[in-house]
Amino acid sequence: MFRSFLRKFEPRFSLSDADRDALEQANVHGRFVGPRTDIVSEGDVPDHLHIIRSGLACRCKFLPDGTRVILAFLIPGDVCDLNVPVIGALDHSIATLTLCEVARVPHDVLGRLTASYPSLDHVLRCAALVDEAILREWLLVVGHRPADRRLAHVFCEFLVRFQSVGLATANRYELPLTQVDLSDALGLSPVHVNRTLGSLKRRRLVTLEGKQVAIPVVEALKDFAMFDPAYLHLAPEANAPRVA
Repeated sequence: MFRSFLRKFEPRFSLSDADRDALEQANVHGRFVGPRTDIVSEGDVPDHLHIIRSGLACRCKFLPDGTRVILAFLIPGDVCDLNVPVIGALDHSIATLTLCEVARVPHDVLGRLTASYPSLDHVLRCAALVDEAILREWLLVVGHRPADRRLAHVFCEFLVRFQSVGLATANRYELPLTQVDLSDALGLSPVHVNRTLGSLKRRRLVTLEGKQVAIPVVEALKDFAMFDPAYLHLAPEANAPRVA
């Protein structure tokens, strides 16, 4: 149930067999949620912690005119709503972008786990801090970089994050997002995203084959995007890609 979650953090925290067993034996419920569906809606007070097990989801808010703003993408292994019990209600929605399998951990179970296994508590605190770091990076990228570098940055971030959970090779991964999804995340119109994507492809910085993203020269794309993965706080071992 927690394979992706553990894979992402074990290189940094060296979790013990007891830590892993405690997670696997916890009273956790899994469910599938269809695409374009709220897992938790703004204003909800969920009684479970939600972790993405498969698929892609996002944090989002809606403007008064109905415009969706994507604040972050959530991939397998990501925790959705760790600190909601502290603040009382969710101030944004968490919605699927594709079919997702979601693990649901009751808050009382989570409390017992973190009290009994300090390493798990440290891992969850790290997950929350990484979420904040990603948000800060996105504020910088969306607010101060041109469209082509914004889009290039997203492709770089997905590569590194997918590698950390075994979903990318050294330069290739599947990205089942629409151009509307990308436009809602980057503050661009779908037409602008389409033009920008065409520009990156003409420069041979990325290629697309259906839902497959391939990056011919990874360092070239990272340099163009001014991408530094330090904000993701991944141990070096977490970035080791699997063989294609």
